[in-house]
Amino acid sequence: MALDWVPRSPKDEILNHRITSDERLQRTEPPRTTYELKPLLDPNGNQVKDLHVAWITLDNPAQYNSYTLDMLAATAVAFDKASHDPSVVCVVFTGAGDRAFCTGGNVPEYSEHYVMRPLDCQEYMSVYWRAFDAVWLSPKPFIRRANGMSIGGGEEIGGVCDLTVAADTATFGQVGPLHGSTAMGGACQFKSVEMTMQDAMWNAVSCEQWSAYKMFRKNYIHKVVPVLKQDGSFIRNPEVITDKYVENGEIAYGEFKAGEERKKAKELAKSLPKDLSLLDKACMDMAWTFANLYPQQVAVSFGLLRAQKKVAYERTKAEIIWWWAANAGAYGEFDMGMSAFNTKKVTGSTDIDVIKLRQMLAKGHPYDEEMFKAVMAKPQQK
Repeated sequence: MALDWVPRSPKDEILNHRITSDERLQRTEPPRTTYELKPLLDPNGNQVKDLHVAWITLDNPAQYNSYTLDMLAATAVAFDKASHDPSVVCVVFTGAGDRAFCTGGNVPEYSEHYVMRPLDCQEYMSVYWRAFDAVWLSPKPFIRRANGMSIGGGEEIGGVCDLTVAADTATFGQVGPLHGSTAMGGACQFKSVEMTMQDAMWNAVSCEQWSAYKMFRKNYIHKVVPVLKQDGSFIRNPEVITDKYVENGEIAYGEFKAGEERKKAKELAKSLPKDLSLLDKACMDMAWTFANLYPQQVAVSFGLLRAQKKVAYERTKAEIIWWWAANAGAYGEFDMGMSAFNTKKVTGSTDIDVIKLRQMLAKGHPYDEEMFKAVMAKPQQK
């Protein structure tokens, strides 16, 4: 029996369910976030008609792709845009160039604007949440393409992605406790879910940088690919031990080489050209895998799997906004850390004298201008 008596909309009608504007994605120069639809490729490199991978890029290479407020807002818009595009199979989130994925929030902006503006800090975190919420609610898989350093807040906004494929020259780590902040934008939450608790404790607080291979060994990233070429062939990152698992009873795989060996390896790595084609292919091959699966089932699966990370984040979400606002007062640790980093060209140092800070606190000294002056590095003589 024909069903032409049942009212239906046209087969090719697509409704717009988005509530965000693309204005912030129209920037023509860095710092910016860009959005590009790349054709889905099969494993042989053939384009698949009408299907795409949304390529979202933090484009601020002069500052290691650290995100400004405008870039952060644009990232939330881009995540939302990709999520509502039926032609998009999955999302790839990356950084411009080959040196950094992202090193976190923009230090000059933090130091010069957000210190002493607690209400603006609260507003900033609401934008940050929107980027995360766009992932939590998305039916698309999100892949972090770690093309270089994934540090601090970059490690956190990248950590919200479902899977990570990394260049083997990438490094990962937190820097908050070293610079007056806390890895509260995802690292303390996600790593305690995905790593062992002991590894999460050390990685999120110690400010020690780990290689991509070590992060792979610790089960925090999905895949590592070589990007350096020697005599026309790909080689593994010479700075990292990858040819053995155990040495002298200790796990060696993924650890950085030491001493003179590390120095020579670093010089070699610096002299070699980089080729990110294997990184791009790894992302596209993952997209191809998802493209060949039922889309609703992929969406539900990721929704269920994300729940563990989402719960860990949501459990501390309210405290985060108030903490950052409270920590943004004048002469406090956030002011010290951001101001020290932001005045490196003046003082020659990104660090305060933390031991001096602790000594003054041990004697009951308050966080005030006197303490700020005492622990900050001094301007260099010209």
